[in-house]
Amino acid sequence: MPLYSAKVMDHFRNPRNVGSIENADGVGEVGNAVCGDIMKIYLKIDDDIITDVKFETFGCGSAIASSSMATEMIKGKPVSEVLQLTNKAVTEALDGLPAHKLHCSVLAEEAIKAAIEDYQAKHKQ
Repeated sequence: MPLYSAKVMDHFRNPRNVGSIENADGVGEVGNAVCGDIMKIYLKIDDDIITDVKFETFGCGSAIASSSMATEMIKGKPVSEVLQLTNKAVTEALDGLPAHKLHCSVLAEEAIKAAIEDYQAKHKQ
């Protein structure tokens, strides 16, 4: 059995939503000191809907694939729904990650939540 699913490989080789957003409504940056992965998520939010999302990730293939999949999963969704996103949902959407790479999906969840917290702090919600 291959270590990585076809979906992980696809999102690693062809990541969606890479880049940054100038004047983003919310920015979240998290890192994992153990593996050295750093993930930064940028959100554009209009009427409580995530209208655009970009990411910059310094890390392994699993971290890049998790970032890519997570951004795809939240685009067009209301903030309240996005706050419910779990690393488990990201992992399932990728058809699984090796056990020693599950922390990459946790980083994606944490970076999105940090970006929403940043947005809420800026807008005093």
